[in-house]
Amino acid sequence: MKNVIVAQSGGPTAVINASLLGVLEACRDHPARFDRVYAARHGVEGLLREEMIDLSLQDPRELALLRTTPAAGAVGTCRYKVRPEQEEDLARIVDVFRAHSIAAFFYIGGNDSMDTAYRVAELARGRGIELTCVGVPKTIDNDLGDQERTLVDHTPGYGSVARYWTNLVLALNEENRGSCPADPVLVVQAMGRRIGYIPAAARLADPDREMPLQLYLPEAGVTLAELGENVDEELRRSGRAILIVSEGFDVGDRGERRDAFGHTEFGSSRQSVAQAIVNYLNHRGLPVRGSARGQIPGTDQRHAILSASPVDLDEAYGVGRHAVEIAVREGSESMATIVREPGEAYRVRFGKAPLSEMANSERRFPSEWIAKTRCDVTDEFLPYARPLIGESSPEVPLERGVPRFARLRPIYVEKKLPPYVPQAHREG
Repeated sequence: MKNVIVAQSGGPTAVINASLLGVLEACRDHPARFDRVYAARHGVEGLLREEMIDLSLQDPRELALLRTTPAAGAVGTCRYKVRPEQEEDLARIVDVFRAHSIAAFFYIGGNDSMDTAYRVAELARGRGIELTCVGVPKTIDNDLGDQERTLVDHTPGYGSVARYWTNLVLALNEENRGSCPADPVLVVQAMGRRIGYIPAAARLADPDREMPLQLYLPEAGVTLAELGENVDEELRRSGRAILIVSEGFDVGDRGERRDAFGHTEFGSSRQSVAQAIVNYLNHRGLPVRGSARGQIPGTDQRHAILSASPVDLDEAYGVGRHAVEIAVREGSESMATIVREPGEAYRVRFGKAPLSEMANSERRFPSEWIAKTRCDVTDEFLPYARPLIGESSPEVPLERGVPRFARLRPIYVEKKLPPYVPQAHREG
């Protein structure tokens, strides 16, 4: 058993394929340990259906482009959660591994993905199968890990979304400065269901607090009425206000839809948080002339490669490589991590954490980093987040003036097992 399967799960990031490339290239450095490297098409769903792309047969030039190819179009991702009671799914995954002589499984994802990797590792161990399972962290929410940030300082994907919001807020401020006689209040919705790391990153655009900028994190517990009072005070003081609001801000019933993980899909719900706040402010009335207007950046905040952080790209690649080193030197049931070294200069090392601890973990935005006003972050957050966005723009290959992304050929591994329908997709 020498072959490898790598898969992606959950929402994509701008740097997710850098981790994929890191895993692939590190496996090639150990030819005595690993032979062919397969990618499950659309994550664990591809595993269940035995749909695997042979990365070993791809054009090396296309594989190299993975480093700056955003999102998950190259091999696909999924939002399929293998739950403990889905014993058939778990058994099917192990059967696929056995049929294709899989020695190692690398799962790129968040806390739900780490749970799946852990369960697969446990089942394989219980059946006496020599299978190494290692997790590769990925999430723009930065909520994977321990609250003290000793095991996981940050996750690949967050540095890029933080840089995206830094750039966006700088432009939003110019917009609001110019249009404030008609539109004095600009409400902008950021991703982050229950965790406030993404809206918090907007403060990086204005560390000296020169903008009329308010940040609303879900952990702060601000009510809609309190938000309205904050806006009125800012309008009396500055004549305009920019609100960066988490999509998880409580505005009451929005007709929420949920994905297979049980997470709210805000982009698919009946009403957005931003629109609910705009409606509330305009109905309530502003103390200045004009109206509030809303804006909702979409999935571009998690795949905008031209706004990606070069630091994030390097770390995503490095943590993918490190996952392979963990598999080779230390064994199974760990997740590769990024750990910050002490000192003023920004330095990191790659470490590991038990999959059992990372499975379904959820790190909240630290309460000590929430300002007393509850509509801002403290200065202590800035040295944490500032190094993650880097000092330059990424070098993305262009072709005919537009970004050139990887295009892998659909070279699928020959199926050896009977067809299978994932348990959650069966009728009834």
